[in-house]
Amino acid sequence: MSLAKSLSHNTLNTIVDRFGLAEEGSPYLTLHSPMSPAPVGELRLFSGGPVDRMVYIGLSVPPIGLDSHMIFAFTAPDSPLPHFTLDSVLAGPHFAFHLDLIPRVDLGANLAYINELFEPLTAVFDATKQIEGLTPAHLSPRQYALMSPWMLAYRANEAAFAQIDEQVSQFLNHWFAIVDRGISAETLASLDNTNFSTRDQRNRAAIFNPEVDPVWSQVERLIGTEMGEQLREILRG
Repeated sequence: MSLAKSLSHNTLNTIVDRFGLAEEGSPYLTLHSPMSPAPVGELRLFSGGPVDRMVYIGLSVPPIGLDSHMIFAFTAPDSPLPHFTLDSVLAGPHFAFHLDLIPRVDLGANLAYINELFEPLTAVFDATKQIEGLTPAHLSPRQYALMSPWMLAYRANEAAFAQIDEQVSQFLNHWFAIVDRGISAETLASLDNTNFSTRDQRNRAAIFNPEVDPVWSQVERLIGTEMGEQLREILRG
């Protein structure tokens, strides 16, 4: 099992066990490619408790050296609680990952939300940048704008990638704590907009827009345009 798969599956299982999530299908979708007679991946779907939907997408194509794993754990559409996401990839000899809590409000207009939910991640955010062997991922300003400023998005050599388990654990445990306790009444009262569901729909439509994220063109070369759109529909909710 590659480091990318191990990190993703350990994280996935931790979330499933933590909230007692139930899986729909086994898997929900099997992914096929003209490149291989065997399946090249799967989409797994979970829900339960505070998690409205958790989507896992794994793609493994040894002939091209690809082992890619994506997790999005979505909280309820009408909730201000952030989503959790982890992407871990082995492509040839190189690794990459992104890790984030996706905000549910406009951060620029909601300082109390920043202070309560994101400022506690600053220490791990700063420490991660000091790991030797990490280089910033090639993301566009639009992609950064759709996530949080605390997102960790890096390419990595094997030694560096092997060190990020602690960063993932800290983000995940912080997210667990937020989900468990909820957001304080003071922060909720300060929010400039409480139409969380509409904002979430618009945000997810942008995040999973193939014109914004070029990774979808690579995915569709493997599994086809129709299946790529089906994956995005599930992610958009």
